[in-house]
Amino acid sequence: MIESPPSARGDGGLGRTLRYLIRVPLLLVHLIVFLPLVLMSMVPLWSGLPWQGERLEHRVIRLWSGRLLRIFGLRVRSSGHALPDPVLFVANHVSWMDIEMLHSQRMVGFVAKREIRAWPLVGWLALRGETIFHQRGSQESTGGVMHAMLERLRQGGSVAVFPEGRTRDGHALGPFHARLLQPAVEAGVPVQPVALCYGTGSEAQAIIAFGPGENFLVNFLRLLGEPPRQARVHFLEPFSQHPSGGRKQMADLARERIVAAMARI
Repeated sequence: MIESPPSARGDGGLGRTLRYLIRVPLLLVHLIVFLPLVLMSMVPLWSGLPWQGERLEHRVIRLWSGRLLRIFGLRVRSSGHALPDPVLFVANHVSWMDIEMLHSQRMVGFVAKREIRAWPLVGWLALRGETIFHQRGSQESTGGVMHAMLERLRQGGSVAVFPEGRTRDGHALGPFHARLLQPAVEAGVPVQPVALCYGTGSEAQAIIAFGPGENFLVNFLRLLGEPPRQARVHFLEPFSQHPSGGRKQMADLARERIVAAMARI
């Protein structure tokens, strides 16, 4: 259980107003000036050029995502080492910010609910970031997602999934759905758990999460006014086939490692 004390919800009033006055112009510059540069980096003629050990477009997306998080007051740090392609990353799911958190450290395609495509900014970035969209409750969509994940892994790419299936209130991790790990089993690639932690001791999980009745836009605007805080991306010990079984045991092991990492904090 990850509790969020009332005092962690930050100040309001004048402090929040001042943060909006500073951050809104920064956000507009980030969108109007730097987003076109992200688009330019995706031009096939030079998108694959190397830059400090990775593709140009991937490097630019990582820098852009990191800067976006800083505008929202998050000072992101990472620990551990992300495996090279191909790998299936398995992370806890707190907020739409999770995608930007991972993209700030490692360019990877996600599996995300189809509704995200309609979200301002984040939906467009998710689409450009090689996201595989899934219609929840549709068996046909699930089959297509599994096939797309398997093909991407077999072609040497990486995929990130949120096995909880949806965001929650930030107080506890939900069960991990094992089916999303099946493509890693079939492709024979490793699984690497990733713990996403907001606040110095993960105390801000419930603040970052969607509040009761919040839609994306309301949450986006609320978080833009939040006080600065630390955030961490923990790349944990990877594993391949679980010694005692298949995907269910792998999902449980990934969840256990994420829970343990957050408890250590």
